[in-house]
Amino acid sequence: MATQTVALRDGHQGVGDLDLVRKRPNTHDSSGGLPRGNKLRTNNSSSESVHKRVRDSERIMGIRAAMKIVLDFIRAAQLRDLTPQFWGGAEHLEKKEALESAVEELDLLREQLDKENLALRDEVDRVSMFEEIVGTSPALQAVLSRAIKVAATDSTVLITGETGTGKELVARAIHQQSDRVSRPFVGVNCAAIPRDLIASELFGHEKGAFTGATQQRLGRFELANGGTIFLDEVGELPVETQIALLRVLQEQEFERVGGSRRIRADVRVVAATNRDLQAAISTGSFRSDLFYRLHVFPIEMPSLRERREDIPLLVEYFIDRYARKAGKHFKNVKKRTLQVFQSYPWPGNIRELQNVIERSVILCESDIFSIDESWLPLPLPATESKRHIELPRRLEAQEKNIIEEALKASRGRVFGPTGAALKLGVPRSTLESKIKALKIDKNRFKMDPES
Repeated sequence: MATQTVALRDGHQGVGDLDLVRKRPNTHDSSGGLPRGNKLRTNNSSSESVHKRVRDSERIMGIRAAMKIVLDFIRAAQLRDLTPQFWGGAEHLEKKEALESAVEELDLLREQLDKENLALRDEVDRVSMFEEIVGTSPALQAVLSRAIKVAATDSTVLITGETGTGKELVARAIHQQSDRVSRPFVGVNCAAIPRDLIASELFGHEKGAFTGATQQRLGRFELANGGTIFLDEVGELPVETQIALLRVLQEQEFERVGGSRRIRADVRVVAATNRDLQAAISTGSFRSDLFYRLHVFPIEMPSLRERREDIPLLVEYFIDRYARKAGKHFKNVKKRTLQVFQSYPWPGNIRELQNVIERSVILCESDIFSIDESWLPLPLPATESKRHIELPRRLEAQEKNIIEEALKASRGRVFGPTGAALKLGVPRSTLESKIKALKIDKNRFKMDPES
């Protein structure tokens, strides 16, 4: 059985209390070393917990393999086709029925083991990412403080911030600090799943619900029962799926695609997005009622530009991580490389920094770490950067002028045959949202239409 288990990647460690362990700086030589600082650490008890999950998962895989052997043997015996002489008599018929029943039960048990193992393996395989929360900047500490406080509750959390800032790591930290830590953490990238499959992926489907649905399938909400579901890029959900998600948040229940039975959902929802959801509400691509259901406890992740003091620690962490994998050792970091890292704006945030360091570790042939500066494009000149900032403002001002002109012509009416919505050719709800977002006082147009 041991030969049929699936091996995990090396290096998985547990996740414990969110402790910022302070260390006295250990400054390297003047050639450009990195001072070692504070870093989010883990404790041994949680490491043992994760290793237990690994053993549980391997045990499940072994049991499943054994069940498959038994089932294949029974089916190969072709019990239903044996000669009547062998199966003659009531006693033999009872044995046949008992074996057939056992086969069905083994099939159901194997399916259940598959479902449980999916969530377990996903959690063990990715839990080590929690260790990548590195830094001591006030901006990061404020985020971790909020994460710890909300973790003890069952409140819905909405994590916002630019791409690559580590939103999923904070979501996992919240789960690890909650009472649901012993239950699954199930992540879903809403942007990576085709629109016509997202409902089935989240809520499951019944056999025959659509073409290709040859058997019943559990969705991510059922797999996360008792635990936490992380909805990454929630702003990319299609509107019809937003309605189903709203029902889960309001009533804690859902139905599988093609089913009519209501299923209770004891799941904590943590969502994340790099989109401006309020702007998406204005354009009608995101429901305002869903936004307010998700926006119970907001956490905004700072960009790497807002926590530049963490860059040396992150550089040290990633160099150590990838150097060990590559079997290399670096004495220190070239001063010019540190200067480039500190001055570059990092539009891809920590993920971009991580990728640059991994590439550099592979290519660097000396024991002094350095990078090829051509990999990091120079920032825009000040005048060009100002244009990029001014363009959205100009578009917003232009949109505001158009709406105000329509409200003026309709004497402040938003809907109806003479309303501004009809003149502009947009739905009433969309126009109302834009008026609110642009802070337009529509009442002033009712008083004096000529003003």
